Amino acid sequence: MAKNLSQKQLGIEAGLDPAVASTRINRYEMGVHRADFQITERVARVLDIPVAYLYAESDALAQMVLLFDRSSREQQNDMLSWAGTFQRNSL
Repeated sequence: MAKNLSQKQLGIEAGLDPAVASTRINRYEMGVHRADFQITERVARVLDIPVAYLYAESDALAQMVLLFDRSSREQQNDMLSWAGTFQRNSL
């Protein structure tokens, strides 16, 4: 996922004003401010990741979201089938 972008570069590529791009991205990362969904979508597009990755509650969930997103349709179907089987067996 690493794009090697500075906070300023990321903000600018996501459409933020260059004068405030670094500060705004930093505040989003630190949780000082919350990005609206439109900004979140643009940041995800720049980083080439699904929006859900940015909302994942844990690193493990974020990795699963990324793995699923980058898998083929057949692999995704296999993962969903496995998850359904796993869920039924654990109840």
